[in-house]
Amino acid sequence: MTPEATSAAARKAAHEQGPRTARNTGTGTGPDAEAAPTGRKAPEQRVTRQRRAVSAALDELDDFLSTQELHRLLHDRGESVSLATTYRILQSMADDGVVDVLRNGDNEAVYRRCAVEHHHHHLLCRNCGRTVEIEAPAVEQWATRVAAEHGFTDAAHTVEIYGLCPECTAAAAAS
Repeated sequence: MTPEATSAAARKAAHEQGPRTARNTGTGTGPDAEAAPTGRKAPEQRVTRQRRAVSAALDELDDFLSTQELHRLLHDRGESVSLATTYRILQSMADDGVVDVLRNGDNEAVYRRCAVEHHHHHLLCRNCGRTVEIEAPAVEQWATRVAAEHGFTDAAHTVEIYGLCPECTAAAAAS
């Protein structure tokens, strides 16, 4: 059976069975995992060799990285994952709430598996890329209030703060 036929057969079977519990693949949480943080259920993902390789690489990294950087890392490790597949897997993981995605200074999407599973924000060093996850209750209250003032409901937001980390600030002052 071709991959397209297998995929079509799987979609048909899923449709006939009705809704299924979302699985947060790549984190080992199993079939009873909760839905993505947005409250919507993520579609069930096939756990492929490529998806496991991407997930394992993300587990070992602390900083955000681009799809091209991740692809290069996978290639250096001897993993056979195409750049297009790496893009699709990262986008799927972002859609499922498994990784955070933001735009770097070059407006390029960068990804990271974050340590916290609830809504949060980031401090990012413009020089070295160091990232610190932060909680910002004042921002949450402000966003909710501003949305309500304008009649918006179910509002979402992203806040990233860019600056220089202490090490880069010290290095800049020393030179």
